[in-house]
Amino acid sequence: VQLVESGGGSVQTGGSLRLSCVASGDAYSRNFIGWVRQAPGKEREGIASTYVITGSKYYASSVQGRFSISQDSAKNMVYLQMNSLKPEDTGMYYCAAVYKAGLISRLIAADEYNYWGQGTQVTVS
Repeated sequence: VQLVESGGGSVQTGGSLRLSCVASGDAYSRNFIGWVRQAPGKEREGIASTYVITGSKYYASSVQGRFSISQDSAKNMVYLQMNSLKPEDTGMYYCAAVYKAGLISRLIAADEYNYWGQGTQVTVS
């Protein structure tokens, strides 16, 4: 599975950005795709994930109501729309994927993913 992010950049507080992730490779190895953020000096944090079969979405409380994850299955694309950005949203954003067996209906934690993109930097000032 290969994941490639794009769309990061610098934005002022209150602004918006949309991150994109294109996924390729074995689709059966990835039934959850999400976004993980790593702020400077902090550990990676899972902030949004989607179950690709149903489109169910899960968010961290820190981004709930401001960020929205979506997918375009036909294009193998996953997006993260980020609105009302705050300085504390600054960090490296990674697209990540995993196959989880069983009934999972919660946000996927960062350490659960086993496929990662290279990351894209988001800076909010």
